[in-house]
Amino acid sequence: MGVKSAERVLEIFELLKEYPDGLTSKEIGEALGYAASSTFNLVKTLLDQGYLLENENKRYTLGAKLIQLGAYASSYLDLNKIAAPVLKRLMETLKETVFMAVLSDEDIVYVAKVDNYRSISTNARLGGRKPIYCTGLGKAFLTFIPDDQREALIERLKFVPITEHTITKKEELYDQIKTFKKLGYAVDNEEIEVGLWCAAAPIFNRNGEMEAAVSVSGPTERMRGNKEMIVNLLLQSTKEISEKLGYIRK
Repeated sequence: MGVKSAERVLEIFELLKEYPDGLTSKEIGEALGYAASSTFNLVKTLLDQGYLLENENKRYTLGAKLIQLGAYASSYLDLNKIAAPVLKRLMETLKETVFMAVLSDEDIVYVAKVDNYRSISTNARLGGRKPIYCTGLGKAFLTFIPDDQREALIERLKFVPITEHTITKKEELYDQIKTFKKLGYAVDNEEIEVGLWCAAAPIFNRNGEMEAAVSVSGPTERMRGNKEMIVNLLLQSTKEISEKLGYIRK
């Protein structure tokens, strides 16, 4: 979809939010100054994808998929607001970089990053995506999501070696996951960036579902030397955030 089409889609959404009873394709086109044919094509595409609904009078309203997306966005906003002070305190205590990420298909997406001046430079950035099989955050998701979801994800993975330490076999990944389940956290040992070691732990919501993961990253030698303290503080922090989200451990 081109930029112009994307702009028109957003304009349609903005228009329809003012008309809870809906508008016809013709009315949408006239209100926005679009040609009838392009309006029809845009509306049909949005309808087919679930972003619009069509009633018995051929009038279009905002669809359920937008409600779902809004709910996701709202949950991320709530999550960031709740997690922010905890992540900041974790960074200030450990003097290492702290990340928080959510799951998106076969990737993790960074939704928070708290930098530290002395930590190793990393190419991970806010809003960026990284594969789940070679990041601590991704492996935390693979460890603590439901079994059927994990298996479906791993079956779809394409293992591309990013460093000489990157896992390239799913059997090895499954072995790691078994270990991580016992530990309560996951590890990336220079698998995404040489010289970078990372520990990551899950955040659960009030329904007991894994909502996000938090990691602490830094130079391999320094991180390993302080591993016990780092992991303990990481697990305390994710427990605190989970409890603030309403999670009660059974």
